[in-house]
Amino acid sequence: MIGHVDHGKTTLVDALSGEWTDRHSEEIKRGISIRLGYADAAFRRCPVCDEPDCYTVDEICSRCKTRTEELRTVSFVDSPGHEALMATMLSGAAIMDGAVLLIAASEPCPQPQTEEHLMALNIIGIDKIVIAQNKIDLVSREEAIEHYKQILEFVKGTIAEGSPIVPISAQQSVNIDVLIQSIEKTIPTPQRYSDETARMYIARSFDVNKPGTPIRDLKGGVIGGSLLKGRLKVGDKLEIRPGRAVMTRGRTKWSPIETEIASIIVGGAHVEEVTPGGLIGIGTKLEPSMTKEDSLVGQCAGKPGSLPPVWEKLTIEFQLFKRTVGMAKAVDVPAIKVGEYIMLSAGTAITIGEVKRVTKKTIDVRLSRQICAEKGSRVAIGRKIKESWRLIGVGIIK
Repeated sequence: MIGHVDHGKTTLVDALSGEWTDRHSEEIKRGISIRLGYADAAFRRCPVCDEPDCYTVDEICSRCKTRTEELRTVSFVDSPGHEALMATMLSGAAIMDGAVLLIAASEPCPQPQTEEHLMALNIIGIDKIVIAQNKIDLVSREEAIEHYKQILEFVKGTIAEGSPIVPISAQQSVNIDVLIQSIEKTIPTPQRYSDETARMYIARSFDVNKPGTPIRDLKGGVIGGSLLKGRLKVGDKLEIRPGRAVMTRGRTKWSPIETEIASIIVGGAHVEEVTPGGLIGIGTKLEPSMTKEDSLVGQCAGKPGSLPPVWEKLTIEFQLFKRTVGMAKAVDVPAIKVGEYIMLSAGTAITIGEVKRVTKKTIDVRLSRQICAEKGSRVAIGRKIKESWRLIGVGIIK
């Protein structure tokens, strides 16, 4: 779920899954998403009703009271829309197969982060997109039609051109059946490969123990994210890279972490084995303090010895945008200069890098925090403009 702040992403996830993904105290207090939120929804179909009325998330059809049939379980990541949380949104998009772009009919299109999020999808390579024209209950029919035309003009020539546009009200659960129908047709379940070596992007990590829990009852740290390929089962050995920072002779070095899978959670249920697709939680035997407060976000996990290289320096073949995106008033993007600091996003890893060398096609960057990534991986490039990180380009690790 992507889109501008307060356009209804969290409300729509709640309408589809019954889960309110803003759980952090600051999120509840401020009314915005700060961290990535996760929820699973079971898409179902009534065997009696015609399309699109047959699509629902209810076990009993609200129209004919027939028991519905489950089609598939879809995992949603509710990404923050606020400009200052762009890096968090990129880390969520990196593990997704498709996107629902929310655009509120009550505001002119595009808003700054609507444009920025669409550009991020283009960088990451997500081209299966459904556009939800939300909050239609707040505007007149004429205003909704005019706003629809604005959306068409906005997506012309972009990765979202030709995507279905579904008018909805997430708050009132209006047209949710049509939205599910569009997601089913536009974002099918991709082919997964469970016979390859396991690889997982970590998008969340946390400590599940409550304060005061007796030592004998403590549970190991938990990592959450998406299994890209292969399979994992309880009892498997797991390596996490880059791992943990170790200070040696005044220098910080990163040491891989090895642990064992103690439990696997999918959709709130414990399972013995998991294959690619959807979001998973992995209970480990790690000291809980190592995973608390998302401290392992951006790392890779998999079979020991099978993970990609860890980079302290990167050579990136890059391309800059002509104009900034995500700002109320776009400005030209100046050339990258030696000595400046840029934000790099690869997979779920976000890091800051100092530019050491620039040519017409490549930049050499020293990273403040090492990342684990394959050669050829896509990288989003950001620059700090007026106190906020803005997307300015895209690159590939050489």
